[in-house]
Amino acid sequence: MEDLELIAFKIISSVGSARSAYIEAIGKAKAGDLSGAEKLIEEGNKLFIDGHGAHLKLLEGEANGDKVLSLLIIHAEDQLMSAEGFKTIATEFIEAYKRIEALEKKVK
Repeated sequence: MEDLELIAFKIISSVGSARSAYIEAIGKAKAGDLSGAEKLIEEGNKLFIDGHGAHLKLLEGEANGDKVLSLLIIHAEDQLMSAEGFKTIATEFIEAYKRIEALEKKVK
């Protein structure tokens, strides 16, 4: 069970940090720092991949017959999905802010 808990906390920690990077990226884009926003997306993606890799270990264990279901694992998966959603939202916002910036340059 200890290994299972460590994997769950790895997922929660990694994807929580990824989600924070994605949210911060939206703020950077809103402030006009598109380069900073893209760097935060890249940072978030690396963190998300770490969490996703830990999740994959759980799936492999399940496929091999290990019992992996627990409230902690459910929470970890919830956090994983939340981070993935924020990634999608953040990348869409950044693209929108890029378009706004380009249009503002044309108007000036």
